Amino acid sequence: QVQLVESGGGLVQPGGSLRLSCATSADIFNKYAMGWYRLTPGKQRDLVASITVGGNAVSEGSARGRFTISRDSAKNTVYLQMNSLEPGDTAVYYCNTFPNKVLPWGQGAQVTVSS
Repeated sequence: QVQLVESGGGLVQPGGSLRLSCATSADIFNKYAMGWYRLTPGKQRDLVASITVGGNAVSEGSARGRFTISRDSAKNTVYLQMNSLEPGDTAVYYCNTFPNKVLPWGQGAQVTVSS
């Protein structure tokens, strides 16, 4: 079964940076646009950023200008570079295909922004 494996989360101070990684199979990586989503308690899982197979990237809402999504075809991996992190970015971050989520959700990467 194809999986999504997120990594790179952690505890960071406000203003800091983290890079998340999402590894998947070549079949998925080469066929679908990918997205990073985040889940905070009491809220829905929201889209943070998306990237097409061709590499066109879009960051959403508060992530715009701070978060950058990218993809590495040699490693079948999607990244989320997060800069200028704020306490409001604290969440569990997941990747999946975009816009339709065709795979089971992975374990996610916990990101905690706190001083």
